[in-house]
Amino acid sequence: MTMLLIESSPWNYHGFAVPYPTYFHPSTNAEILQWQNRMRRIKRRYLFSFVGAPRPNLGDSIRTEIMDQCKASRRKCKLLECVSGSQKCYKPDQIMKFFLSSTFCLQPPGDSYTRRSTFDSILAGCIPVFFHPGSAYAQYVWHLPKDIGKYSVFIPEKNVKEGKASIEKVLSRIPRGKVVAMREEVVKLIPRLMYFNPSGKRGDAGRFEDAFDVAVDGVLQRVEGLRKRIEKGNEEIFEFPEQFSWKYNVFGNVEKHEWDSYFDRH
Repeated sequence: MTMLLIESSPWNYHGFAVPYPTYFHPSTNAEILQWQNRMRRIKRRYLFSFVGAPRPNLGDSIRTEIMDQCKASRRKCKLLECVSGSQKCYKPDQIMKFFLSSTFCLQPPGDSYTRRSTFDSILAGCIPVFFHPGSAYAQYVWHLPKDIGKYSVFIPEKNVKEGKASIEKVLSRIPRGKVVAMREEVVKLIPRLMYFNPSGKRGDAGRFEDAFDVAVDGVLQRVEGLRKRIEKGNEEIFEFPEQFSWKYNVFGNVEKHEWDSYFDRH
């Protein structure tokens, strides 16, 4: 059994995450190419941005620290606080304006590991900044590259919580050439993280794979792999404890890793 979910559990054999639906559902290859080219050319005024609300009731949340850092870096950070009564956070055009004006978009966990904001920001050509591997790297194993440094920045949440990491300094130190290369990787990812309009006419020549295509391919490859194990007479379909599912899906093994503490259930 394989389950496709908006957010999967790191400790489950059968669940695999697929991207949240975004606001853009292209019908043709031309629409995709036009959008990608626009994201490459657009001028971005701010170094980084954050759209979200604090989570004071969640003791491990770093959102308050992130918002404080953003306010302290107001010339380089654009902040949209989603407090009670704020309507901008529910208007797609307002949210996209934030992402389109920023080079990097901060994506800390909220009530759970993942955020739809991650995919809205990538759609806008904004390089995602993650603070927990469960927000993307251990989730979208079929849709995102294995080399996380090619398209994203990772800042350990502990370093932010303890005041050891300045987000502005970390991002400012990335060479311009590296930033350009990362944005290009993000722009290239856009088609495989979107759900195309199924009634559109994309044609076969140079056809892009969308998030649905990638998910179907992932399921078929997984089923084929499990079938081969059964044919070989393996007594156990899975050769590792279920609690290490995230690690096997990301790295192909369950050896010790620096991310282990993020997924420790004790």
